[in-house]
Amino acid sequence: MSVNTIAVLEPGYQDYITETEVLSKHNPNIVAVGAAADAAHSLRQLDPVAILVRDRRVTATEITSCPNLRVIARYGVGVDNVDLKAATAYRIFVANVPDYGAEEEVSEHALALYLSVQRRIPSRNNEVRQGKWNIGQQAPIPYRENAILGVIGCGKIGLGTAQKFRGIGFGEVLGFDPYFSADAATANRIRMTDLDNLCKSADVVSLHTPYTRETHHILNRERLELMRPSSIIINVSRGGLVDEIALSQLLCEGKIYGAGIDVFEQEPLELSHPILKSPNVVLSDHTAWYSERSVKVLQRSAAGEIERVLNGATPKNWVNQWS
Repeated sequence: MSVNTIAVLEPGYQDYITETEVLSKHNPNIVAVGAAADAAHSLRQLDPVAILVRDRRVTATEITSCPNLRVIARYGVGVDNVDLKAATAYRIFVANVPDYGAEEEVSEHALALYLSVQRRIPSRNNEVRQGKWNIGQQAPIPYRENAILGVIGCGKIGLGTAQKFRGIGFGEVLGFDPYFSADAATANRIRMTDLDNLCKSADVVSLHTPYTRETHHILNRERLELMRPSSIIINVSRGGLVDEIALSQLLCEGKIYGAGIDVFEQEPLELSHPILKSPNVVLSDHTAWYSERSVKVLQRSAAGEIERVLNGATPKNWVNQWS
């Protein structure tokens, strides 16, 4: 049996035992390409039949470096980091994992970021560790009785987030999603509105929409300036949805109360990024999706897409379909 080399563009996971088990009958040789490596050069040397990728970019340069490449499988939902046009031109399948079931993890993370920002938990923790006390009234914490949540994107994660915020006392949920029907909005007790009104009205704006040309900087400076000084922004979706520079400036000027951010336009986040110096911001490293359960499901599902292609079938979740 010939060996099928499968390249993993890291950072990925602690091990690839799950993928090896799924692909066992194809005699896989799974090779990790480290983050510091020149991906195109490494791929040229490996000549893989498949690529597994999380967040690294797979451009035409990487694609054309692999003459025997048949499929690119994305660990996750979004595929904006993969050059779909180039992959299609070379008849390379691109597949994602839209149903790996991390809705609970992501919506839970959104709520955790909100509570951390709202109650200023990280800054209080740091101050107490520095020996400070009686500091509770030195920075304002707004009261949120019957508060309004604004959800941009009303898919499974957005709806799960809305449910969790209702559980802690939020009185109303506003929604913006051009693809969400009026009947679905009624069934889920969400009042649909336009983006400007959502930004003006919501105490908390939580983003749960894919990143596309249309959603790039969907929260731009103009919309951010519509928000009240007591407002909080939560982003556990994609980094390019928010104008991070404008957000940093408005936070520093006290025109927005705080932000909880898990995703960034450029990852990893550079240490010179102004968001790191902005007040009342809680950051995490694109990890809202993570739990031990979700990782195993994600690894198994992504490997399964490769197995289908190696078996001569099309992927279950084929993104760049051609006729």
